[in-house]
Amino acid sequence: MDSVAVLGLGRFGGSLALELESVGTEVLGVDMGEETGQSYSGLLTHVVRADSTNEEVLRQLSLPDFDRVVVGIGTDVESSLLTTTRLLKFRRPEVWAKAISEPHAEILEQLGVQHVIRPEHDMGRRVAHLVRGALRDYVEFEDDYVMARTSPPAAAQNRPLGVLGIRGTFGVTVVAGKQPGGKWEHTTAQTVLHADDVIIVAGTRDKAERVSQLPA
Repeated sequence: MDSVAVLGLGRFGGSLALELESVGTEVLGVDMGEETGQSYSGLLTHVVRADSTNEEVLRQLSLPDFDRVVVGIGTDVESSLLTTTRLLKFRRPEVWAKAISEPHAEILEQLGVQHVIRPEHDMGRRVAHLVRGALRDYVEFEDDYVMARTSPPAAAQNRPLGVLGIRGTFGVTVVAGKQPGGKWEHTTAQTVLHADDVIIVAGTRDKAERVSQLPA
């Protein structure tokens, strides 16, 4: 059950495959390049040199038996689309596919891919918001809702959160905090934050950024 096939072991696919393997997921890596396959031999559960655009090859590799397959092919758009089309003909697996451009992403979505990955686009957006303000990191969900790591502004320091009205004033919720050298802890109405703490706030992206830019 906890196994994933990664088709295309370039920078994105290879990094993804290694990360999955590191957390205990069995990974089948598939790539056309002989040198690429050899470089991942011994690092992934299985590595196969094969043409993923060939439906019969996919069947021989038992791809219809996998729950999840990632199409990490990027530079060769034709191979990406052909591979994805073959996979979508099977009842399984759940398909994740990398897109290198907006038109590529649009075609994948039209084919019926539920999970279109745009690493360069998404990373660019993420870094842009980190560069703009005092956000140290953030995770974005749907509808511009984020959880962001930042420092507590002066308005959130030295008094219990329950009396500060952070949510009503700034439109975000402080969900966790960490003291220097300490561990992350969920905040409560009695939590008191200090200037050298780190916090995680939840809310819309613009409000989280606004809070991160308040004077500390």
